[in-house]
Amino acid sequence: MSQTLYERLGGKTAITAVINDFVARCAADARINRKFARTDIARLKSSLIDQVCEATGGPCTYAGRDMRTTHDGMSVTAGEFDALVADLVATLDRFSVPDAEKGELLSALAPMRADIVEVESSTTGTPLPDGYVNAPPLAGATR
Repeated sequence: MSQTLYERLGGKTAITAVINDFVARCAADARINRKFARTDIARLKSSLIDQVCEATGGPCTYAGRDMRTTHDGMSVTAGEFDALVADLVATLDRFSVPDAEKGELLSALAPMRADIVEVESSTTGTPLPDGYVNAPPLAGATR
């Protein structure tokens, strides 16, 4: 039996390391970091780990909001989406993820573009609109 992409990527430990690097890379990227100005970073990391784990055939279950709901009103541009993908590729390269697995992961995530990009423009570095409402606290989370 062939291994799942999750297994070939190294499982949850490897995915967690990649997500930690990716989130830090996004935070340092002036092309996109203004969109994360009010983001709960711990929640973001946890959600991304579960989302990538599930999308690659792992045992996790992503329980966050769907991508359209999450990004509705953020005014994410095509340029910002492309910058985020470039940051993900740079992180995958840093971890020496083989081209086949990198391509498979990017293909699994690519359909999300339609639910994330609201502005077909190459502009980057735009602010998060004042009216954007972040996700509510996770069920059972304490403040």
